[in-house]
Amino acid sequence: MTEPEAAPAAASRTDQRNLVMRIAAAAVLIPLAVAIAYAGGFLWAALVTLAAIGLFVEWLAIVGLAGVMRVIVPGVAALAIAGLCFAFGPLDAALMVLAAGFIAVVAIAPERRNWAAAGFLYAAAAEIASVLVRLDPVKGFAALMFVLLIVWVTDSGGYFAGRGIGGPKLWPRVSPKKTWAGAIGGFAASLVVAIAFAVFDAGRMGPLLMLAAGLSVASQLGDLFESAVKRRFGVKDSSHIIPGHGGLMDRLDGFVAAVVLAALFGFLRGGADGVGRGLMVW
Repeated sequence: MTEPEAAPAAASRTDQRNLVMRIAAAAVLIPLAVAIAYAGGFLWAALVTLAAIGLFVEWLAIVGLAGVMRVIVPGVAALAIAGLCFAFGPLDAALMVLAAGFIAVVAIAPERRNWAAAGFLYAAAAEIASVLVRLDPVKGFAALMFVLLIVWVTDSGGYFAGRGIGGPKLWPRVSPKKTWAGAIGGFAASLVVAIAFAVFDAGRMGPLLMLAAGLSVASQLGDLFESAVKRRFGVKDSSHIIPGHGGLMDRLDGFVAAVVLAALFGFLRGGADGVGRGLMVW
């Protein structure tokens, strides 16, 4: 085998290994996440809080503030205390703690203050939205599963459609591997989830299709946003904490965008304690 022939073969083997690791990691993490989401309450708040802390720390690493404890400590402390408030206390207390954390991060950051503030807002928004969507005891789990499934099938459908069909790149300067075929394939897969929910009487077909479409687009935009931030700072992966997936931001970028949009929409229709109803009841 000549050197030009060996390079594509090696790349193909690497892609296959990465796919195997992606599947293995997903086979462990997805059932665990679903079980904790079903349990709700303290367990879900704890998982969401840990994820938010991880997102904040990874963001700081991406923007060149890794190890800057004067920024990390107040941000992590605020996210952790807010998580306890979400689990055991009123929502107002959690929001006040997060506001204080934001002020502290902005005031203390020695450099790249705007990027540090943006990272805290990103993590805090993910924490708040994830808790609110699950909060409704009747429709919270269904609403959360709807969002999770939309994100998962958008990502998976986009991956396989992009690899199988190829074609023009979606935004090569930011994400060289993403194609229009992948974007459309992921979008189409999200509509299948909406149809399935409607068939099993989990909601009305029309509203669920529109909601799925919006969440799928948000998920893909969240993915592109994270790619743009990483490219801005010359970073490939946010970390290597998840085998085959990279870091938490690499895995949760689409979910963060989708769940924030879902929480905003559900809040407008159902209020703070009825976000799940606002999403699923029409």
